[in-house]
Amino acid sequence: MPIRRLPDTLVNQIAAGEVIERPASALKELVENALDAGATRIDITLREGGKSLLSVSDNGHGMGPDALNLAIQRHATSKLPTDDLVHIKSLGFRGEALPSIGAVGRLTLTSRRQEDDTAWKLSVEGGVVGDVEPAAHRFGTKVELRDLFFATPARLKFLKSVQTEQGQALDSVKRLAMAHPHIGFEFRDERRTLLALEPAGALLTPEEARLSRLAMIMGRDFGENALAIQAARDAHSLSGFAGLPTFNRGNAQMQFLFVNGRPVKDKLLAGAVRGAYQDFLARDRHPVLALFLDVPPDMVDVNVHPAKSEVRFRDAALVRGLIVSALRHALDAAGHRASTTVASDALSSFKGGLPQNHGSLSSRGMSKGFSHPPTPHYGLSEATAYSHHTAFQAPLNISSPPAGRTLEQQTTEKDTDNIPSATEPERERPHTSEDTMADYPLGLARAQLHKTYIVAETQQGFILVDQHAAHERLVHEKLKAAYRAAMPSETTNPDTEQRGLPAQRLLLPEVVELTEEAVARLIKRQEDLACLGLELESFGPGAVIVRSSPAILGETNLQALVRDLADELSELGEALSLSERIDAVCASMACHGSVRSGRLLNISEMNALLRDMEKTPHSGQCNHGRPTYISLALSDIEKLFGRR
Repeated sequence: MPIRRLPDTLVNQIAAGEVIERPASALKELVENALDAGATRIDITLREGGKSLLSVSDNGHGMGPDALNLAIQRHATSKLPTDDLVHIKSLGFRGEALPSIGAVGRLTLTSRRQEDDTAWKLSVEGGVVGDVEPAAHRFGTKVELRDLFFATPARLKFLKSVQTEQGQALDSVKRLAMAHPHIGFEFRDERRTLLALEPAGALLTPEEARLSRLAMIMGRDFGENALAIQAARDAHSLSGFAGLPTFNRGNAQMQFLFVNGRPVKDKLLAGAVRGAYQDFLARDRHPVLALFLDVPPDMVDVNVHPAKSEVRFRDAALVRGLIVSALRHALDAAGHRASTTVASDALSSFKGGLPQNHGSLSSRGMSKGFSHPPTPHYGLSEATAYSHHTAFQAPLNISSPPAGRTLEQQTTEKDTDNIPSATEPERERPHTSEDTMADYPLGLARAQLHKTYIVAETQQGFILVDQHAAHERLVHEKLKAAYRAAMPSETTNPDTEQRGLPAQRLLLPEVVELTEEAVARLIKRQEDLACLGLELESFGPGAVIVRSSPAILGETNLQALVRDLADELSELGEALSLSERIDAVCASMACHGSVRSGRLLNISEMNALLRDMEKTPHSGQCNHGRPTYISLALSDIEKLFGRR
């Protein structure tokens, strides 16, 4: 069969297969053209999910008759004035969108420049170009696409339902609107307006304008629970907002990433987000965020995908490090803050309704508490309350060890509940009757309910604390801090200075049976685990022998701990950095070394826990992203009882 040149109509249809996958793809190209044309207002109308009609109208620069004729030619564009494919500053530049759309649908362009007395119209039907004609139209451009894929009916079979296609189109517009808060958008279907966004006010700062636009699209709760992100490194800058760990979702659909104003879906960026939050969220929960990365044009290739939805970075490691460090810094600055939705979910449970935000209280839920609306209890049945005159019991081993005593010395005593020893820690000023609740953000302890929840009174209301979740975070942060402090520096003398956390030697070493693969994973990290106080050796092909455990954990189930660590290392693989893997190991250890639900605490122990929470980063959520406490305002409680 001889080689022949394909007709232009067929070439355009092939190109359309790469660029125009569904109505949302066409809409994205048309809206990007409007943005590049300097529009400040964009109106969009869809019918049947965009299959029968897709209309985009803007107030941009407009085009004259000659420009209209060129606009529907392949590889014709106004966005590469210097023929430079490296320093791309526009959203679209390939010059394929309009001819591709015209090849598979009925396309009409109507446009008018501000200096012209009349508008001009051009139609393209199935790749057949009509003549430019005068028309009536205001300044700007209107693009109408009717009967998408009528010229390639086989493609129609691959489209989803009207609701699905319309949802995809709306999502595409929302992503572009997030990156351009000073541009107004309106999105309508046959029946109603689905999205109406006014331009940000001139008095707002760029950061305020962006957060306002994000809150309109992602929800008001996001605006109330978002942390500002701002960082720069080697001409790369990162900005945006990220939600608190307790404000999370069951999937990653509420993660929006932009590179030089382009919405992209990039595995490197998504992996960096997971790495930054992996210390604070369970693996089946996902953070909510919108990040905007600005990169020098010559440091990123935006021409690697026909739909411009993927990018390639020249220095991928720098970009990943910038995102991880910026997110971690913002999370550290949040302190013990938890999302505001935690309290509203709890109040909904009290009222017997469903939680308003399924992201903050997942099916894994709070320990024993609010994963399902409980039956209201009137009074404190089965609750144990203490007064300040309760006989003293040794408080939890939460604070730093006293001077002159090692952690190993503190863990020699055993508790009947098989938890860390209860030897008295270094004491802060004891609480007295002169203390006021204003002195403490998390209030003063008043009672313990069901041997699981601490009740603390604050100036504005009261707080419920999950003692296991809270102590798990405290132990985790202490493990991380101690490990990093124990790591040798350039000035460390390995012959004179001890490396690692204090270890508690076992009188009888314990053998843990595992698979050969699990043993190999543990032995590979043998040195790192030793720095954490867990000394183990290979004991044949399918077992390890544990000779010491971390003293900070006290009495713990070594069989379960070692097996969990092996599973943790298996799931993490080699994708994460060493520090990220160590953080995950610390989280697993902390879960085994924290105070369990069902442990009876006295007032001194409860207040010690509250004070440590106030000064410990990330204490608003446990290592799995569940909230450690709920703050309920007195005004909300009064509403429950009809006082307001």
